[in-house]
Formats: sequence, C-alpha cells, structure tokens
Amino acid sequence: MYEMFGISNKIVDLASEVEKELEPIFKGYDDNCALVSAKVLKAFQDNRVSTSDFIEVTGYGYYDGGRDKLEKVYAQIFGAEDALVRPQIMSGTHALTLALFGLLKHGDTMISISGEPYDTLKSVIGLTGDSENSLIKHGIKYEQIELVNNDFDYEKIEKRVKEGNIKLIEIQRSRGYSQRNSINIDKIEKVTKLIKSLDKDIIVMVDNCYGEFVEDREPTEVGADLFVSSLMKNLGAGIATSGGYIVGRKDIIYMVGERLTAPCVGKDMGANFNQLLPYFKGLFMAPSVVASVLKTMTFASRMLERLGFEGISPKYNEKRADIIQTIELKSEEKLIKFCQGLQKGSPIEAYVVPVPDSMPGYPHLEIMAGGSFTPGSTIELSCDGPLVEPYTAYMQGGLTYEYGKLGIMIALENMLK
Repeated sequence: MYEMFGISNKIVDLASEVEKELEPIFKGYDDNCALVSAKVLKAFQDNRVSTSDFIEVTGYGYYDGGRDKLEKVYAQIFGAEDALVRPQIMSGTHALTLALFGLLKHGDTMISISGEPYDTLKSVIGLTGDSENSLIKHGIKYEQIELVNNDFDYEKIEKRVKEGNIKLIEIQRSRGYSQRNSINIDKIEKVTKLIKSLDKDIIVMVDNCYGEFVEDREPTEVGADLFVSSLMKNLGAGIATSGGYIVGRKDIIYMVGERLTAPCVGKDMGANFNQLLPYFKGLFMAPSVVASVLKTMTFASRMLERLGFEGISPKYNEKRADIIQTIELKSEEKLIKFCQGLQKGSPIEAYVVPVPDSMPGYPHLEIMAGGSFTPGSTIELSCDGPLVEPYTAYMQGGLTYEYGKLGIMIALENMLK
C-alpha cells in the first residue's frame, strides 16, 4: 500500500521497527483512553442524554434543554460546578478573552506564572499590538513569573501571593510558541494548592488548550477555579466545526456568561445553530481521538530521532502533558520544507504548497500546514511555526493513528527527497 504514495522501503522498514519500540507506550495511551471514556459515558448516562437534545433552537435561544444538558455533561466530566459550551465562542483565544474580561475589572492584577503567554494572548493583554481594547488599556495590571527548569518558581510565587493584591493567576498548560515543556497536571495541582493555601480568594485559571484527556485528571479536578479551550482542538475530535468552552465554579461561569451575552442574561441566551449533535458526538469520540493523536506524535518523535533530527521535544519516551510535538529546524528553509512536506500527507488540499504569511494576532510571519476538513482544526494532522529562530515546527493532530502514521511517513519521505 505504501508504494502508491512513493514511500521508500527505508521509511517503511523504519516505521515497522519504531512501532515495535512504541508498543508499551501505546498501551499506556490506550489505558488512559479507557479510563477517560468511562467518565464520558457515565456523564452521558447520568444526564440522560437523548436524541431530543440534538434539536436546533433558533432566535434568542431561550429554554434550550439540549444546550443546558451539554454543559451539565461537561461540568460532570471535569469535576466542575458549571460550564459554558457555545458556538458563539470562536477560538481558544476568544474563550480566554471572555474569561479574563468577565473576571477582571479596572485596577485588578493578573499574573501569569507560566512565563510568557501565547502570541495571540499577548495582544489581548496588551503586551503586543496597539489595540485600545486590551486588558492593560482597560486599567488591568499584568505581571509575569518565569518558569525555572520547566517547573513553577514556587518561591517567587509564594512571595508574590503573600504581598497581596492579586485577582487572578493564569497558567498556560501548553508550551505555545516557547521552547519550554508543557506543564503536567501534577505540577498544576502542586502550585494551585500552594496558591490556595496562602489566599483562597485568588482565581486560578488554566489555559487548557491541547491538554484535555491527555492525562487522567483535568485542572478543575485538582483545585483550579476554571479552565478554557477551543472545540477546534481535543474535545471537538474533528467533529465539531467551531466553538469553545469554559468550565469551572458556578459564580465564575455566570460572570463569563454575562460577558458573552449581556448583564443579567448570561447563560440563558444563545441559539445553538444546530451544533449540539456534533458537540455531543465530538465529546464522546474525544478520548479515542486524543489517544490516536498521542500515538501519532510519539511515532513522529521517534521517527525523526531515528532519522537524525535534533531539537525534538518531547522525546518519544517522555511523559506528555499535551498533544504538541516540536522540532527545532534551525533554518527558515527547513521549517518551510517541513510544513510543505506535512501538507502532502493531508487528506484535503494535499496538492497545496504552504507559504509564509501574516496572520491576525501573530507578530511574525507564520507558515501553517493543515489539509483538514475544518480549516484551522488542530486536532487534525497539522503543523505551524513562526519564522523566527530557532525555526521550530509545532506539530499536532491525527484523527486516527492509521491516517496520522501515513501522513507522517509521506511527510518524511518528501523531506528526505
């Protein structure tokens, strides 16, 4: 079957060797998938999900029982009091923006304790760009504490919390476009317990993009007040075509809901645009899809390493906290060729040749490859990176391991040529 894609025996034989090496690691992903799947199924059953919950509601969206039930299912799965799961939330950045503007007021202070945030969040805060609508322009103060050796600086965090005057602490679980490792749930639990032991009123918010169902617990199950993400990533499973969500404390979800709609309206308004079936179905399939992505990225990591590539993170045998795989390619030309190679392994628009361009919210030229059914869906096999040193490619996705593996092999063959 591989000859139809022009894949050489060298790549085929290497892939066979690598798969045998990875069998114990893949078994771990399957075990976690089984555990998370049980939680999802139990939530569906406990909340009596029915085909009548998939009915489209139009207009203002009052009395949408299916929408409300979906949010109860999300809350139960993630050990939270409430959730906001809506097609009106356009992206992970939009979900973060809603949460921050819903919870912070003029004079409040927020602190990022995971270092520099993702590029698009920088412009929301006001660290980059010239928007008059950033947090800083609205009188909200921002501080930052860097990570130390890929872990929180607990000493500095404790010292700063004791000084007081903090409304919200933000943690970005995934690495974003930085060179650090992603943050696992054990570290999030440890730092959250520290913060809450010193000041229980501080809101701990986690940007959970790319992290859902990778481990057996989520931020709200270990003490965080809320976490946010996009349905274009893990929980959409490639079935949801838009949307985002926020889960957490009931009072927090109420305030964020008011930011999404209007004061005193909150969660009670918002037509579902006939998205409930793909949202329920995407959530149901998400544990399996995330496991497939983890297998695909682990396979890619080991294949790249065996082919002599350096600057690979995480290594194939490292514990993963999200679905991102990175490789430092050291030159603009190699980064472009890597992304172009991955495009050739895609199901949609494999014939397209990606080129660098400017992107809204990003300060640098970006190259993005992703022949996905839903444009921008990063749970589908995709790759992107900013054209800045060390020219790192950020790869993620793969709806099934079989498709993901084949896509990686096609990409590697094209790069070697």
